[in-house]
Amino acid sequence: MLVRQTLSSVAALLSSYGLLLLANGMFGTLIGLRTQIEHFSTATAGLIVAAYFVGLLAGGIQAVRVVAAVGHIRAFAAFASIMSVCALGIILAIDHFVWAAMRFIGGFCMAGMIVATESWLNERCTNQTRGQVMAFYMITNYLAAGCGQFILPLGDPADFELFCVASIIYSLALVPVLLTRASAPRPSPPERASMPELWRVSPLGLIGATAAGVVNTNFQGLAPVFAHGAGFSLTQTSTFMAAGIVGGLLLQWPMGRLSDRIDRRTVLAGMALGTAAASFGVGLVSEAAGGSFTGLVVLVVAYGGLSSTVYSLCAAHTNDFAPPDKLAQTASGLLIAYGLGASAGPVLTSNLMEMFGPSTLFTVNAWVHGSLGVFALYRMYRRSPKPKSLQRPIVPSPGGQFTSGQLYTSMRDQIDRDLARMTGAVRNDDRSRRPGGSRR
Repeated sequence: MLVRQTLSSVAALLSSYGLLLLANGMFGTLIGLRTQIEHFSTATAGLIVAAYFVGLLAGGIQAVRVVAAVGHIRAFAAFASIMSVCALGIILAIDHFVWAAMRFIGGFCMAGMIVATESWLNERCTNQTRGQVMAFYMITNYLAAGCGQFILPLGDPADFELFCVASIIYSLALVPVLLTRASAPRPSPPERASMPELWRVSPLGLIGATAAGVVNTNFQGLAPVFAHGAGFSLTQTSTFMAAGIVGGLLLQWPMGRLSDRIDRRTVLAGMALGTAAASFGVGLVSEAAGGSFTGLVVLVVAYGGLSSTVYSLCAAHTNDFAPPDKLAQTASGLLIAYGLGASAGPVLTSNLMEMFGPSTLFTVNAWVHGSLGVFALYRMYRRSPKPKSLQRPIVPSPGGQFTSGQLYTSMRDQIDRDLARMTGAVRNDDRSRRPGGSRR
């Protein structure tokens, strides 16, 4: 009943967020395809992809201040409006500098809307309902982004109509949240993170978050370039991208729950090495003469399911060892590490793809997560696991999505603990002042 009431109170927000992800899922693939139609080099396409994730990184750090200053609803509306403008701005000038600038602005705005959405959801949740509500949020995230891929065959990426459709959907995302009568919270700005301190807390968590940023954004931004180079039709490209995104739904909860029962590093190593194997498989099948497209889709579903768990597992492992009063800085540091990987990965990988061919995308991803898996095994010999009784429960995060959820959750939990301590101190003080009471 509590979950139903919570979801009812944020139904308008989730509707707006779903429309936003529907447009963004389609638009990211559309940009990748259009760069090839306009004969941009693969390296240039990688820079345009990276610009979006640099914007996400900047937005993840700064956009929370905008939300705190003007409120969730106004911030969401402003960011969505700017995203709509960016979708149209790209077709007004076929220039890679203009496109990179538009994508940077779009990434910043996307981060702001994620901050507004996830902090609003976490504010409405209790500890008893948070897992189920965030699971519903994740389903909305993956299904909307996956379904967005199937809008592509409705138009020609070489024309302007699909860009207009993206702009329309971005604008429609404003409607539910602007018409809601629910009140919105006001989050506090996050504390500054210390990367050297985070390295001392968990080298595996820091490297794993960076690797997840590289691999997830490589797929999001450069898989359309790979599909174009492999000769896929527009429908096949849409199916290929949707398979990887929707595949992310499959293993988040089971692997998260498994990691709550055994050493998280064992699960993380298995997911990273499994991603590497699936990635190598995609590359081999795509290069094989007469390779089955159905077999390729199956491999991409497995790839998406495995790779999507890595960031959540790294975050949970790091939080197991983080000091209780440093959870906000820890979460912020992991997000910055993810953003750095997301910014650098497409630039480096696109240059390698230009030199060695489109399938190099999955070769790079295989090596990155394969190395992470080996490093996880190494760390298992360097540090004893955290006792299960002292571990914090995993907070699943959408793989491949630069998310503020763990940051806000850790901040909210810290505030709750501080209030509880303050309340307890006041009650103890009141009791000590009663007749017959004593002060110690």
